[in-house]
Amino acid sequence: MLFDALLLQLGYNATLVTIGAAFLGVSAGVTGTFLFLRKRALVSDAISHATLPGVGIAFMVMVALGGDGRSLPGLLLGSAVSAWVGLLCVNWLTRKTRLAEDAAIGAVLSVFFGFGIVLLTIIQTMSAGRQAGLESFLLGSTAGMLWNDAIVIAGGGVATLAVVLALRRPMGLVAFDPEFASASGLNVARIDLAIMGLAMAVTVVGLKIVGLILIVAMLIIPPVAARFWTDRTDQVVVLSGIFGGASGYVGAALSASAPALPTGPIIVLVSFTVFAMSLFFAPGRGVLAAALRHRRFQRRVHMRQGLLALAQGQPIYERFTLSLLRRAGLAHADGVVTETGRARAAKALRDEKRWELVRADQALEGAAALYDGMRELETVLTADQIAEIDRRIGGPKEIGV
Repeated sequence: MLFDALLLQLGYNATLVTIGAAFLGVSAGVTGTFLFLRKRALVSDAISHATLPGVGIAFMVMVALGGDGRSLPGLLLGSAVSAWVGLLCVNWLTRKTRLAEDAAIGAVLSVFFGFGIVLLTIIQTMSAGRQAGLESFLLGSTAGMLWNDAIVIAGGGVATLAVVLALRRPMGLVAFDPEFASASGLNVARIDLAIMGLAMAVTVVGLKIVGLILIVAMLIIPPVAARFWTDRTDQVVVLSGIFGGASGYVGAALSASAPALPTGPIIVLVSFTVFAMSLFFAPGRGVLAAALRHRRFQRRVHMRQGLLALAQGQPIYERFTLSLLRRAGLAHADGVVTETGRARAAKALRDEKRWELVRADQALEGAAALYDGMRELETVLTADQIAEIDRRIGGPKEIGV
């Protein structure tokens, strides 16, 4: 069943949902990158919760005009207007009052969401609202999705993605250095509003599939996962889009293969799986890579201390240190130094004396700042500089560079 779902072989509705979720995931991942880099991740939460009153009001207006109130474009339009009002409220509270941004977001989020719940309760008492199914906008619902609904979702995702790609350079500059962006003539306030507006568009588009509570995960988790793999903004954007699209596609396919599973939560769980894999296995920032770097550093420390002990004729009691020296052919199992080990130990001791002179010489202050006890002197000084240091140290010339 899962294989058929991944190949879009489970029927019309499952295919619509899977493709729509993939488009939504790509646009959410790319858009969320700039929210994440701008350190505005919590704004997406306020935007998503602020959509609920708009859904309720749009339903009431459409019913009052003679419709059934379930038109997805109308509901999304209402949610967009409500989210924009909530976004402007956060912006106004942050700029015009002494409230910090997180406090303003908390106030707007709770008030708008509470108002939306009240509206949904009122709608349930209406004869037209008892079967409206508006509660599906909380966690998402893809059952019975129509072709027109899928077109709206996919089209909205593609349009949002196109705008993000067009504005990616100024948004990236503002995300990293707003002061420099302002000095370069960019209107930082407008670009910030554009970033949040794009997040609002993704939120509105994703209400049907993921729901307003879980859409935040699709905006934030993919860029956070992508950040583990690279330091370049353009690569983070691309990887975030790939992770978001793959999470949407695979999550929707999993839900289609097991109809009892809700689509939105499954997409979020798949996205979290991508994050967890990035957290542990990313080559630069992952937990495993960090553990390996720490292990290598420990080995270097033990090797260095062992060589200095050999050079000074001191016994080595640490088993790990002795094991490293023995495997490198620098000492025997009983701790007796080999000929190769004697030469390496003499150089290690001489390097310590060299570094002492480097740290005491103001002319070599730049090189001294690089000393960490592990660094090879040859990587920071020229052969002539090292020869001059050896002349000042005195002693045998054959031990050295």
